[in-house]
Amino acid sequence: MKLDPLSIPYRAGESVLRLAWLLVVLVVGSAFEGAAGPAFVVVGGFVVAAAYQVVYYQRFEYELTHDSLDIASGVVSRRNREIPVGRVQNVDVSRNVVQRLFGIAEIRLETAGGSSTEASLKCVSLAEARRLQEEIGRLTRGEQSADAPATDREREGLFAITPKELALLGVVGVDLRLLSLLTVVLTVLAPSLQERFADPLLGLVITAPLAAVAVVGLTASVSGALAVTNYYGFRLSRGADELHYERGLLQRFSGTIPMEKVQTLAVSENAIARRLGYASLAVETAGPAAGDAGQQSAIPLAERDRVVELARSVAAFDRLEFERPPGRARQRYAVRYGAVAALVVLGVFAADRATTLPFAWYAAAVLLPAAPVAAHLKWANLGYDVQPEYVVLREGFWTRTTTVVPYYRVQTVLDSRTVFQRRRDLATLVVDTAGTSGLTGGQPRALDIDAERAADLRRTVADRLQAELARRRDERRRERIRSIESAAPDAAA
Repeated sequence: MKLDPLSIPYRAGESVLRLAWLLVVLVVGSAFEGAAGPAFVVVGGFVVAAAYQVVYYQRFEYELTHDSLDIASGVVSRRNREIPVGRVQNVDVSRNVVQRLFGIAEIRLETAGGSSTEASLKCVSLAEARRLQEEIGRLTRGEQSADAPATDREREGLFAITPKELALLGVVGVDLRLLSLLTVVLTVLAPSLQERFADPLLGLVITAPLAAVAVVGLTASVSGALAVTNYYGFRLSRGADELHYERGLLQRFSGTIPMEKVQTLAVSENAIARRLGYASLAVETAGPAAGDAGQQSAIPLAERDRVVELARSVAAFDRLEFERPPGRARQRYAVRYGAVAALVVLGVFAADRATTLPFAWYAAAVLLPAAPVAAHLKWANLGYDVQPEYVVLREGFWTRTTTVVPYYRVQTVLDSRTVFQRRRDLATLVVDTAGTSGLTGGQPRALDIDAERAADLRRTVADRLQAELARRRDERRRERIRSIESAAPDAAA
């Protein structure tokens, strides 16, 4: 099959826009006089790009079979790809403003273990994109024939974002890590601090909160605008063994997530959302390792109880009862944060004594009583819950993430101990799945738990993994036997 014919002018226009910077350089550099020169470049570039896209259109072909999606492309050099349908994790359809005017769409396929989008069909008609999305989903689920057209299939509505939730998303979606921009702001303001304040540290104490308010306000405004455009009209529904989502204002996205491809569920609450009683839910598949690492936002923001309830509809885990690390873990954090605070105070004191500038070093001493408070908050938001079919891990204060991991999705489970952990008989249990970022970061973990408990948990998770895999193998074998027995009478007849 071919791409939509309208892909020729659309892709040609994209090529010309990508070279717009060259036209700006030529105009600014006075390479052209009047408007005829730039117009000639634009028209000529579009003609050349359109000619190339005509050849590209003629040489691009794809075919969806029962086993794979086959794509042949290339103008100068040919490239043939065969993507097994069984490896497909997500099938996403996106349409920007221009594509919606043209009535075309882009379909992207993500596979397990891929480092980026495995294949992209740009551009096909909207009807063709929906057909491919439905057919690939059907083949992924192992269905031999569609019961009804995609438009006629009933989906159970799980979630639809409200205007209130969309507005709150712009507020609670502020990334508190952006407060590091204060260092840039203060660097700009630093030269004037010496002139306006006799004590430079006092100047920082006054200007830093003002700069923080400015940065947070700007970040909230940008976050609000992005939330409205990215999650406008967000809807989540559940069909035949798959989740389906739609979102976007300027660029509309829709996609499917096969239930059997789900690796983990993650309920996230940053400090602001947690205070307001809201949370978000992300579904992670074994998709690309780059970017979002295969994460799809199942619920961008909703009341926490509702988020947990919807998460249970995807993974039937029990009521969460977390076990926290031992108290000596909290002591470890208090010592660590206290040492950092003491170094800061000593550094400011040394600057006061070694320079001609007076520093109110005692103002930095407020960090010392804050250290045990920070240690307690970190400790209080850690925990783990070992259930019959799932292991649930929690970590983080600024953004607390509760990760639900099915045992049969576990790839690696290990316990590790650093030099400092060994001194307090602590360890970290790491549970790695195909959807997480591997053993170096981003993986679910039980941080700073008792060392013996970590070893017991490692053995427990490993044993339940093998038991769950054996149970699922038996179910598949019984299903095959039933299929054969039901097919035998039909063959005899």
